[in-house]
Amino acid sequence: MEYIVNKRKSPTVDEILEDIKQVMTKLGKTTLTIREYNEKGSYHSSTAIRRMGTWNEILKKLNATTSVIYHEDIDLLDNIKKVWLQKGMQPTRRDMDNKAWSSISSGAYLRHFGSWYNALDKFVEYINNDDEDSLIDINESNTDSSGIKHKTKREPSDRLKVQVLIRDGNKCKICGVVCDGGIHKMHFDHIIPWSKGGETTLENLQVLCSACNEAMGDADK
Repeated sequence: MEYIVNKRKSPTVDEILEDIKQVMTKLGKTTLTIREYNEKGSYHSSTAIRRMGTWNEILKKLNATTSVIYHEDIDLLDNIKKVWLQKGMQPTRRDMDNKAWSSISSGAYLRHFGSWYNALDKFVEYINNDDEDSLIDINESNTDSSGIKHKTKREPSDRLKVQVLIRDGNKCKICGVVCDGGIHKMHFDHIIPWSKGGETTLENLQVLCSACNEAMGDADK
């Protein structure tokens, strides 16, 4: 994969919210669809969603109307990503009705995609796109404390974490235990350690449980 440095300064959350507000004012609306914002806004909806959650959650921050919002692909797929990470594995249709995990009900997926299977199929296609979220921004330091220059950020993005989970499942790659939020907490481990030049890429990440991750430490894998 060829890495391209993004030279555009990342907007702050407040700047994004203010821009969305200005677009609504210009259009004379109390709500806004993703398509409308992408056409009229200064940024892209994907940037806002990565920073603040689903599009409906963003609109709620602005006290905008959300009940009539039509869910577009990116809104629905990013919500699956959020639920997938909270559960640690592929969510079921019923998981989307768990309000503690999902902000969009299963019915929205059935109406939009025709079936839950179709929604998951579209999600896998979406999540396996190149992960630009892990690339170093030009405004960030790409040199760690050891003086090693990196092309990626140390912490994997949510998209990359799901890619690793799809490949490895939620089982530790060393001992095979099922990882969860309890005693066997899930870790996304660099196979070639970050301190030794390892990058945050799909090929260099693996799922480990807490015990195996602590035992491995910073040793060569």
